[in-house]
Amino acid sequence: MRTSNKSRSRNKNNNRRQNPGNVINRVFDSSGPEGRVRGTPQQIIDKYQSLASDAMLAGDRIAHENFLQHSEHYSRLLVVAQKELDAKREQQQKQHENRSQNNSTANDETQLNSSIGDEVVISEVLENDQAEIKSNELEPKNKRRPVKKKIEIVHEERPKTLDEGNVET
Repeated sequence: MRTSNKSRSRNKNNNRRQNPGNVINRVFDSSGPEGRVRGTPQQIIDKYQSLASDAMLAGDRIAHENFLQHSEHYSRLLVVAQKELDAKREQQQKQHENRSQNNSTANDETQLNSSIGDEVVISEVLENDQAEIKSNELEPKNKRRPVKKKIEIVHEERPKTLDEGNVET
């Protein structure tokens, strides 16, 4: 018997971390007392504030307070998202400044090293090559591998004792 597609997809994203993304631009579905309100947090705030003013004009203080509470909830979400976004921007700016400072010091060092002279680097390479040639000349051409020695280990059996007086060999 085959399982249905519905049961297969139940745990589809179970292991993945739920990341809602950018709260500022994310579209929310709010189920308020007047039905569903859909939109970004700022749009939902505006909608609930207009509903609160309409309820106040109608003389319904309870609905007015309820709409203001819904509006306040989404305004808090928006404030937290703004703070996180500002903190991220500051961190990125600091990283960018650090990178630019590191790049400028690296460029200064590179220019300093190249202005010292390429002759020094070339002479070091030539000296190393000559040293390798001399070491190769000193070594014999036919190298032999070292001889491996075989080692035999002989185990002696110890006599087993059954009693104090009897020894078995």
